Amino acid sequence: MPEQALHLHIQGQVQGVGFRPFVYRLALEMGLKGWVNNGVDGVHIELSGALDTVQHFAQRVVAEAPALARITTVHQQVLPLQTFPDFSIIASERLSTPQLLLTPDFALCADCKNELHQAQNFRYQYAFITCTNCGPRYSIITGLPYDRPLTTMWGFQMCPTCQAEYDDPLNRRYYAQTNSCPTCGIQLKYVEGKNEALENNEAALQATITALDAGKIVAVKGIGGFLLLADATNASTINLLRQRKQRPSKPFALLHPNLECLASDVVLSPQAVAALQSSVAPIVLLPLQSQPKSGVQVALLAPGLRRLGVMLPYAPLLELISTALGRPLVATSGNLSHTPIAYTNEEALERLSDIADGILLHNREIVVPQDDSVLAFTPMQQQKIVIRRSRGLAPTLLLPHFQPQNGLLAMGALLKSTFAFTHQNNLYLSQYLGDLEDFDTQQNYQLTLQHLLNTLQVEPTHILVDLHPAYASSQLGREMAEARGLTVVPIQHHLAHFGAVLAEHDLLDKMEPVLGVIWDGVGLGEDGQIWGGEFFVYQQKQFQRKSHFQYFPYFMGDKMAREPRLAAFAILGPDSFLEPKFSAAEWSNYQVLWQKKHVVQTSSMGRIFDAVAALLGIMDVQTYEGEAALRLEELAWTYWQGDNPTPDSYIFDTQPSPQYLLLQIKADVEAGLPINLIAFKFHFSLIELIKTMAVAEQVRRIAFSGGVWQNNLLVDLALSQLSGFQLYFHEEVSPNDEGVALGQVAVFELQVRAAK
Repeated sequence: MPEQALHLHIQGQVQGVGFRPFVYRLALEMGLKGWVNNGVDGVHIELSGALDTVQHFAQRVVAEAPALARITTVHQQVLPLQTFPDFSIIASERLSTPQLLLTPDFALCADCKNELHQAQNFRYQYAFITCTNCGPRYSIITGLPYDRPLTTMWGFQMCPTCQAEYDDPLNRRYYAQTNSCPTCGIQLKYVEGKNEALENNEAALQATITALDAGKIVAVKGIGGFLLLADATNASTINLLRQRKQRPSKPFALLHPNLECLASDVVLSPQAVAALQSSVAPIVLLPLQSQPKSGVQVALLAPGLRRLGVMLPYAPLLELISTALGRPLVATSGNLSHTPIAYTNEEALERLSDIADGILLHNREIVVPQDDSVLAFTPMQQQKIVIRRSRGLAPTLLLPHFQPQNGLLAMGALLKSTFAFTHQNNLYLSQYLGDLEDFDTQQNYQLTLQHLLNTLQVEPTHILVDLHPAYASSQLGREMAEARGLTVVPIQHHLAHFGAVLAEHDLLDKMEPVLGVIWDGVGLGEDGQIWGGEFFVYQQKQFQRKSHFQYFPYFMGDKMAREPRLAAFAILGPDSFLEPKFSAAEWSNYQVLWQKKHVVQTSSMGRIFDAVAALLGIMDVQTYEGEAALRLEELAWTYWQGDNPTPDSYIFDTQPSPQYLLLQIKADVEAGLPINLIAFKFHFSLIELIKTMAVAEQVRRIAFSGGVWQNNLLVDLALSQLSGFQLYFHEEVSPNDEGVALGQVAVFELQVRAAK
């Protein structure tokens, strides 16, 4: 039997997922000798043996890879025959620039969860139990490759028992870099007011549970930062949390102890269950049961809405707290509204002491703060919508067909900011970083960006920014470019949205035209106006703006985004129908301002949704972004789910007029039509408009992006009413401004290709 020596170089998400132990066990099973190690560019394997066995190994190492691995490329090189004494895991290579996909944090696995609750196990109720299949990764790395000395676990020396597990190739914790136990591990500390801190793990945990049970608010250090926990069945506690957090009506996410409890409150689909129990363990937005049974205070948790954001415990600490209480908890980011999540002990003690009655700290540092990821599945079609891409998903973005040039740093947008970076044929899209109107968020954005560049040991070669010069992300990009002598490339906001969804679906190099329906709140257009209700056609690597909603005044600037009544005023003018929505002084003042020349105009679909909500009496002033549109969507659902007939569409021209649309809606209101019918008719008419546009442009493919496409009803209607077309929705990134950074990379790449 001929023999062969082979070198395998495996790239992708292959570190921190148990890949080396898997390779070791497979090689031993197949009787092969050699070695495996982590390099700065992936996993390397050298081995020798019978030719057939070696080739079979090369197939199995890909086909049977660990569930958490994401292989992007495999390189094979036949080597001169050599002999090895055995098969071993050798020291990691750190000599060159990293060329790795960064591994996200993983939720508590089933094996560790079982051990956590086994009284006879020596890790019983140990709040930081992990193995090679679960636990923090991205949030604790300080460098690459992923080895304990380059994580914040470096200061915790393993006891002999943990070390023996770490060294045993047949153990689940073999080379588990986060391995620890009560003897050698992470220490909890509970602080409540001026009381003496409790530093015993068991006492600190019990104090937390007791405080929550008594209706207190507790800040708990999670995987990516602090969470504020509170009893979701206690009305006075929820009201107090809203008051302290300065969050009057924005929905709170809930942490349920188990799937059974969760199913008593929300309607679960197979897709939702799979997501909730996945290694990401995101918050999932789900429709309420007609009679929630856990006792949650729905009206206080999600005012005016019939859906809840829910999750299962993704960290052992949360599992212990949640299981002990046995009922749902509010689990919201540890911050004041509009500020980034607190993630250091010092920040928590300084910033959260006025919100939380108690704070549960621990001494494992978090390097990279992250909020929880949020997903939705549309009720009818179960289409996945990424609302927020963060813990468990960031920072690696796997789009194997999209290979932009290296060194591109895309700075993203202003709201729901992210950045993107390309390096060594890998694409990184940061976690959600918040709204850059806040200084602390800007600091956090810069910290996260610098951490990525430091981890990869690399600098950008091109910096891409939004066309809007006043965005904080654009300003930072220009500062970075000036300091490095680089060119800044501005990319129009809505083209970036379109480019992102094209890149996700491998449509950038396709010849067939694609209609892009790009609807959002605001984005500076190439004509100096504020775009937001756009129809583009992409063909032969060129974008054309084919149509848009007719401009209306960008009345009162950003104040219009907070007050739906102003959006209606901007479109209809001082119509007497709107007068009751204003005080006498406001009405007089706005009429005077209306007479002035409106230099800045907008086609914003987001503001059109707001205007319709105001016309229907849903809301005149909102307390959080998108509140009016959410309420409008909820109202429309009550019509569609009531088995009612499909209404006629409102009438649009080829360049649709918001004013004519609102006049038709106003006429329906004055005629006494049910407002849920009008709300549904509005949504339905938008889909009919898209169909008209697609037919007029003779396109079969339609792509959707922009924050409006977080609307579950609109997506379900598109899927049901546009059956003759090929539809493309975002699947890996959010349709909101989180995806702009990816789109900036895509549009720049197109510009480069077109110039060749």
